[in-house]
Amino acid sequence: MTAKKMSNPQLIPAWVDGALVPVEKLEVHQRGLRHLAVSVFVVAGAEVLLQRRAAGKYHTPRLWTNACCTHPMWDEAASRCATRRLREELGITGLAPVHRGTVEYRADVGGGLTEHELVEIFVARSDRDLALSPDPTEVMDTRWVDRATLERDIATDPAAFTPWLRVYMSDHAGLIFG
Repeated sequence: MTAKKMSNPQLIPAWVDGALVPVEKLEVHQRGLRHLAVSVFVVAGAEVLLQRRAAGKYHTPRLWTNACCTHPMWDEAASRCATRRLREELGITGLAPVHRGTVEYRADVGGGLTEHELVEIFVARSDRDLALSPDPTEVMDTRWVDRATLERDIATDPAAFTPWLRVYMSDHAGLIFG
């Protein structure tokens, strides 16, 4: 088990031997440990904001996903994490993400890494003309898409989307669009 300084943002809450402890993010994914996560969807009317993950990401680079997906820092509230990551990844401020539910999934994300997440899902309502300022180390592109188009695109080319977005759309779309 890894026990390092609690202020290290690369330490995320994960279960080891039945206890929730801070573990290095890469180690969590290498070992496939169940861990806490946050996913945020930004919705404008019938459309949802997608981001394409930056090419330099250590897993699932260049894949399309929801507005932001992240891990809370140790002792960080999920709601605070959602707001923080909207700002850090996309430059979005002034939205109030609303908690919509909790989802658990496990997925191979390539390179010998596994996501096994207990995810707090948040939805933030916005106008489509929302000002974006993506961090290029996190995001290489963004686009707005309606649910039917997203479902069709995932069915046509699932490899273009992150495993978790495919799970959310196939099993939990009601949390997002409901």
